[in-house]
Formats: sequence, structure tokens, C-alpha cells
Amino acid sequence: MKSRAATLRFGTRGSALARWQTDHVIGLVRASRPDIQIECEIISTRGDKVLDTPLPLIGGKGVFTEELEAALLGRHIDCAVHSLKDLPTEAQAGLAVAATPPRANVEDVLVSRKGYTIATLPQRAQVGTSSLRRAAQLLKVRPDLVILDLRGNVDTRVRKALAGDSAYDAIVLARAGLERLGHASVISEVIPAGVMLPAPGQGAIAVQSRDEAEMIEILGVVHHAPTAMAVTAERAFLAGLGGGCSVPVSAYASWNGPRLEMRGRVSSPDGLHHIDVHVEGPVPDVESARIMGLLMAADALERGAAHLLEIR
Repeated sequence: MKSRAATLRFGTRGSALARWQTDHVIGLVRASRPDIQIECEIISTRGDKVLDTPLPLIGGKGVFTEELEAALLGRHIDCAVHSLKDLPTEAQAGLAVAATPPRANVEDVLVSRKGYTIATLPQRAQVGTSSLRRAAQLLKVRPDLVILDLRGNVDTRVRKALAGDSAYDAIVLARAGLERLGHASVISEVIPAGVMLPAPGQGAIAVQSRDEAEMIEILGVVHHAPTAMAVTAERAFLAGLGGGCSVPVSAYASWNGPRLEMRGRVSSPDGLHHIDVHVEGPVPDVESARIMGLLMAADALERGAAHLLEIR
């Protein structure tokens, strides 16, 4: 069925990575629907404006998405493109994740001007990250490290890491963002998922729209069901724990034939305590994936995860 919509208005943050992701989605839509005119609007979010405060202190939920969601509900834009890990697990009434394109690499990476890896970082090395999840897992394997807060977009953080007078011996970033921006050459180590599990939804893009059948149909041309089921399970794990994007919760679901295998981890911020959980089974649809994630969260809570999430 052809859509009646003549113009599709996208909203995006202004960072290079946000623009890349939005342009990527726009390209996929245009390839399938050349009949639709596409416009794009830059929208600044709270997380973009407040750069001198650690993310958890700003208010982790929605710091990169609230303004985009308000523009959707106000019909100033028709769809917004997010890094899925930034999108709160609690759905905003009237909105939907209309599409999830194929996922990129999920790992975290180390960037160091001296080429350090986690194993070769000197004692008491200073490592930059704004993520409690990353900090906790670094401290699990290297409790001697000094964690420094690091804010800014990908390009800004890379510049800070590579500067000759940098305060950081290394920083931690998502592999997908660096590769999407053509910065793979600065990676000094891809951190194995066994050492540092990624954030729920890391490496995935969410295309959000109003919860309207016509809009969801248009954006369905960029949707990848296996990715959607995997990230649904991961985000259900996070939601089942009552956590947002600023808590030290990790999860990664991957396909093993028709079966989905998921590992999750809840950490104390100091890296001293971790609860690891695992589940695997057939997942025929999104609802089954959601249930898998909730069951894994229940397992983690039975093992004491709530106590770890309360530690500050």
C-alpha cells in the first residue's frame, strides 16, 4: 500500500554520530520509497547542552531523547533516530520504536595515544568514561585504575584521548560509533565481551515515530527482525531490574541458529561485586524475547541484584 505521506520529517541530534545514523536510515528509506520527500531537523537535547556534569547526575533517563520525543508528540517531526542504548526502556505514550535496522559491532574498545590495552596499562593509569557500567567492569579486572569522568561527542572524546597533554592514559568508547565515523584506526584494543559486556542495545539504532500504522509501515522497510528480538530481550532485562541507561547493567543477546543466547551482568559501581546470569532458548517473536529478558532479570534479582543497584 502506498503511503499518503508526501514528506517525512526526521529529527536528530547534531553530533557527527547522530547525523551519520540518521543519514544511514534516510538512505535506506529513500532506496525503497523514492516517492517520499525527506527533510531533517537538528534538535539539541539536555545531554548535548550540559557537558560539565557526569551523566548519572544529570538524570540518566532520556537525557539524549526527551526533546526529540517532545517534537514527535508535537508533530514537528515524524520520526527520530537514536542510539538504542540511549532510549529509555519505558515507552513514551503515543510513540513506538517503528524500526530497528541491522545491528553493528557491539563491543567496547580502548583508545590510547600510547597504544595501551587493559593488560598493559600502567599501575594507577587514568581511564576516561562517563559510564558506570564500563567503569565497574574495568575495575573488576584492574582495581588499581583511576576512573575519570569523560563527556562530549565521539570526536571530542577521541581528541581528548590522543592529545599530547591528555589527562587520560586511555578512554573507553563503543566500537560501533568509531567504525561508523571512520575512526577504527584509533582503537588500541577491542575489549572481549567476556571482559566487558556491552550496554543493552549497544550497536543498534532505533527509529522512533508516533504509534501510527501508516508511519510504522513506511519505516518497516529498514526493520531487521533478528536485531529487534535480540535488543528487546536485552532491554527487557534492564527494565526488569528497574534500571535506566546510567546504571551498571550489561546485557548481550546473540543468535545461535533459531535459539537466542543472552548473558547479563549487574555490577556494583566500585567493581567489587558482580552478578552474572545466562539464558538460552527458542525465540519465535518479539514477545518471547521480552519474556526471556524479564525471566533473566528475575534470576538476577533472586541472586541479590537489587542490592548492587542501590550501591552508590
